[in-house]
Amino acid sequence: MLDLGVDTTRPLLIVDVDEVLGLFMQGFGTFLEGRGLEFRVDKFALFQNIYLPGESEHLAIEDGRKHYEDFFRYGCGDMTPTPGGVQALQSLSEQAGIVILTNAPGPARLARARWLGRHGMDYPLILNTGPKGPLAAGLAEQAAGPAVFIDDLISNLDSVAESAPLVTRFQHVADPRLRPLAPAKPELHTRIDDWDELRAAIEQAIG
Repeated sequence: MLDLGVDTTRPLLIVDVDEVLGLFMQGFGTFLEGRGLEFRVDKFALFQNIYLPGESEHLAIEDGRKHYEDFFRYGCGDMTPTPGGVQALQSLSEQAGIVILTNAPGPARLARARWLGRHGMDYPLILNTGPKGPLAAGLAEQAAGPAVFIDDLISNLDSVAESAPLVTRFQHVADPRLRPLAPAKPELHTRIDDWDELRAAIEQAIG
């Protein structure tokens, strides 16, 4: 059993970071601008949105990936928290245990932990690679009550639906520029992009 110091007598809330608790695209864009690049949010993608100024073709994928890795090494500590997220988790922590489950490169662990702590979200942190379903299922099994999973990516939500179908799933996309571009499956995962509304829905889910 994975011991994360979570109270296993309570419901469990499993929360992603990027575009859920933090404005990743905004922070990454600012980081790229500091390197003389443009970040155009015109598709629900990452590396395909990075351009040299004035260019019509995006930067080579392998170059974009290097900037992405550098952001997690040097820039992710400057990310702005999602409006309402900190307050919602503080309220929900009175009713449920909270675990942060993020797909981020290993070198980002310390910076990510410091960012969470600095913004009042000093909850147990797990860095994951690949689909989140198996790990979310293992965490949910430890909870005495209902479990809830929040992520912006359909691939992660689908993975949890497959591995832990009893876990309540919510999709949240923080950046307003991304919301109309983000794929959704409302028949499988409830989509709520406002944290006040999401908090109320989670409270109802954990009863």
